Amino acid sequence: MSKVCTVCSKHPVAGRNVSHSHRVTPRMFRPNIQKVTVVVDGCTKKMNVCTKCLKARKVQRG
Repeated sequence: MSKVCTVCSKHPVAGRNVSHSHRVTPRMFRPNIQKVTVVVDGCTKKMNVCTKCLKARKVQRG
């Protein structure tokens, strides 16, 4: 499944874990993407939407 939100284009971002002793290891910040059924122009489609867009009601579930 694609890890990109079709509404807001949120995608995984690279970052770093930094320990107390300042040892650095790479990590990924991944958005919470859900495959949901959405009503678009009167017809239903399956889209990958992040949970922030679902909570903000940027899409209408169908």
